[in-house]
Amino acid sequence: MAKIYFIDVTNRDGVQTAKLGLSKLEKTLINIYLNEMGVFQSEFGFPTTRHESLYLQANLELAQMGVLQPIRLGGWIRATARDVETAFNLAPDIRHLNLSISTSAQMISSKFRGRKQEDDIVKMMIEAVEAAKSHGAETIGANAEDASRTDLSFLIKFGLAAREHGADRLRYCDTLGYDNPFTIYKTVKKLAESVGMPIELHCHNDLGMAVANSIAGAKGAIDGGQDAYINTTINGIGERAGNADLLAVVLAVAKSKNLAGEYQLERPIDLSQAWKIANFASYAFGVPIPVNQPGVGANAFAHASGIHADGVLKDPSNYELYGFSELGRGEPELVETGREICTGQYSGISGFRHVINEIMGEAAVSFASADEAQEILELVRYANVEAQKPLTGDELVFIVKYPEIAKKLLTLRPLDY
Repeated sequence: MAKIYFIDVTNRDGVQTAKLGLSKLEKTLINIYLNEMGVFQSEFGFPTTRHESLYLQANLELAQMGVLQPIRLGGWIRATARDVETAFNLAPDIRHLNLSISTSAQMISSKFRGRKQEDDIVKMMIEAVEAAKSHGAETIGANAEDASRTDLSFLIKFGLAAREHGADRLRYCDTLGYDNPFTIYKTVKKLAESVGMPIELHCHNDLGMAVANSIAGAKGAIDGGQDAYINTTINGIGERAGNADLLAVVLAVAKSKNLAGEYQLERPIDLSQAWKIANFASYAFGVPIPVNQPGVGANAFAHASGIHADGVLKDPSNYELYGFSELGRGEPELVETGREICTGQYSGISGFRHVINEIMGEAAVSFASADEAQEILELVRYANVEAQKPLTGDELVFIVKYPEIAKKLLTLRPLDY
């Protein structure tokens, strides 16, 4: 049976959200958490963007060190041979790429202003795929932007050409959230049958159907005989109304009627990481989790109605489809109300040592010298300057454990470098 894979795009699509963003250290922690959760691939950034280059190199180095394994790190670029050249110049060790180009008549006529026709779009994709292969790309996704408004016959032509020249997947982008579960199932099933390669589902939430469309599209791909790759973001963060929420999609596959147990995941997803990753993303983006967010919202397991409260106390299965402990919830959250020592951009060595010892306990690192401790404190200060908010415990521990990687993450090259 064909399988379902998860590709999280928080570090690419999520960070494109207007008025939001993440530090390079925060993006790295998200990659680590996604790996711990069992997500197949993180679309971890833009390899043609110069300010991303050291971050990309640092994360690829973490992969080589085994820290980011087995998760794959994939980059997003435009489907042009020139962008491929730039990507491998700035991130030579990158091995997984998604190449994107608009395919709908609306986009071709309005974005390219009459300079491109459908045949030109196919030609650009072919050139980009061949360039990526020549540079050693191991996997390539051919992205059809605005696929849900693209003529199906052209989508098939586009997908067949991409496959013939070495692409591994066709990404069906519901760029405007235009699809519904019925249309996307029918279209993707036909694509899978006609193109003969795995289909990747990239759904936006403009009509509130991103999760449902992702599931329906994945079912269409599998029923069409191909693997399905579902794109998600943590907490559904994304442009405009957002993307398909990672946890909601996983829960739908694992718990919903006639889906649970029917479809095979490429690898197990550790739901116990859900609470941690959702709260970290909320803190990092500065966006509160809605109270009604599936699984991790404040009211996801709250009961006020007498009938519901009575029923859930007798047997949680009466009114809860899954348990809060499955998602890593249940521990009390403690807030310091007395003395609190924090690390910031003006912290001193004594306070820093105290905080690290409190966080790491018996596992706390013994610094080889006062100079080493001072150097790591300097990195912590720079990280606070970049984030403009207190670092989490995991961020501090990361800097202590991987100071050289942290140094790369905190370094920005000027334009004339």
